[in-house]
Amino acid sequence: MSQEESFVSHLVELRDRLIRSLVVVLVLFGVCFYFSGDIMKFLSLPLYQALPPGSKPIFTDQAGAFFTLTKVSFLSAVVLSLPWILYQAWAFVAPGLYEHEKRFAFPLIVSSVVFLVIGIGFAYLFVLPAAYKFFFAFASRTGADILQDLQKYWDFTLAIFFGFGLTFEVPVAEMLLVKMGFVTTDQLKAARRYVIVGAFVVAAVLTPPDVLSQFMLAIPLMLLYELGIFLAGFIKARSAAPLEEVKGQG
Repeated sequence: MSQEESFVSHLVELRDRLIRSLVVVLVLFGVCFYFSGDIMKFLSLPLYQALPPGSKPIFTDQAGAFFTLTKVSFLSAVVLSLPWILYQAWAFVAPGLYEHEKRFAFPLIVSSVVFLVIGIGFAYLFVLPAAYKFFFAFASRTGADILQDLQKYWDFTLAIFFGFGLTFEVPVAEMLLVKMGFVTTDQLKAARRYVIVGAFVVAAVLTPPDVLSQFMLAIPLMLLYELGIFLAGFIKARSAAPLEEVKGQG
């Protein structure tokens, strides 16, 4: 097979795998949209628990409910289809990898999904309730009634989910940087003092301006950094390329 034919065949395979991923996302979107009300109620539990007794969130825009439920359904479908999407990506790139690269890439992909889910779960269970209790505590001091727009709640929740899901990928980023040779585990250990300061800076940006919420992100970030150092050293040792393998495929 010529180089041009090989390139075309790769494009065709990439197109097919993108279509397969899109089909699954669309099917799950339809399912999630059917249950979008229940999904939204579940995601809104931190808000309901923080609101004064007898209060309910509202929509200030007549189209707000439709667009909010559509976004909730689509993002839920994307998250649910992540394993399938990542499998398609893995199946596309795996044939071109060495065995030692496969031993590294697969756990990296799996761990990225795991840490993303853990980050979102942490934000849902701990950060959102603390944030809204903080906000409503200040609002109650004014004596005004508290009305929460559910559309704005979802926009805020999405930002929190994205921020925490991203920051919980710190161990994955460390493993990738060490494996690619950009840094060493010794350099990561030497940077601990800067990481401590950076963790609190990130926490101050991503959380409400109260000490409790900032510690709720800063401390896990520091622990995740240490976990990343351990995993980076472990995976680098386990996925080191045997000289014979490289020579045999070179």
